[in-house]
Amino acid sequence: MPRLSEVIAALDALWPPERAEGWDAVGTVCGEPDAEVRRVLFAVDPVQEIADEAVKLGADLIVTHHPLYLRGTTTVAAGHFKGRVVHTLIKHDIALHVAHTNADTADPGVSDALAGALDIRVVRPLVPDAADSSGRRGLGRICELDHPMTLGEFAARAAARLPATAQGIRVAGDTEALVKTVAVSGGSGDGLFDAVRASGADAFLTADLRHHPVSEATQHAPLGLIDAAHWATEWPWCEQAAAQLDEISDRHGWDLRVHVSKTVTDPWSSHHSSGAPN
Repeated sequence: MPRLSEVIAALDALWPPERAEGWDAVGTVCGEPDAEVRRVLFAVDPVQEIADEAVKLGADLIVTHHPLYLRGTTTVAAGHFKGRVVHTLIKHDIALHVAHTNADTADPGVSDALAGALDIRVVRPLVPDAADSSGRRGLGRICELDHPMTLGEFAARAAARLPATAQGIRVAGDTEALVKTVAVSGGSGDGLFDAVRASGADAFLTADLRHHPVSEATQHAPLGLIDAAHWATEWPWCEQAAAQLDEISDRHGWDLRVHVSKTVTDPWSSHHSSGAPN
């Protein structure tokens, strides 16, 4: 059985912490370096439901995309919901490791997994990492469809292939417009409109699109926009990351049991409409 420190070294090789944004909080949150690791659980959010799932599963390590403490804290008291997560993990000898923006820009990264879930071919990064001479790392991806389809048809594909959430899929733009090239970015993406327009993409699929940026983007150019739930656009990375760790485990003879949580931790629980167009 590998030690936690060995597994973390392998994860850091996949997603080097120094490639995270300066504001980010990545790396190991808790865990004994010499502890043995047998089971690993991948999830998007380090919330109580995931901690409880790890306990039930008998996991020794949770790897999440989102940080537990992004803005820091002065307490891990169990009276606070994040403190309860920490107490649950330590009580049951479960480590927690985070790969966030360092996984976003990796090769393969979060947006590669999103493109894979949508069955579209990655061409290049949307915002290339200037430090990567291969031109493969960076934020977001520019992708091509095997054959053109309408914006409405592509949105339907996204709805069918991404995990179901209360939000579903929202579309801005002419649903009959043909789409061949698509920009994708897992997680919040409305800060990338300039890069998307510069890429010449016909459509952009991301999450957390806000009213004013979308309104301005649709007035600026005939760009089709597809807004999915934040959690849904990042969950495919869990499967990709689990497969990467599985391969490492096989190569080293670790015999790890690697699992992907299917618990929906998207915070929205229901959706109601008064008859808005579909």
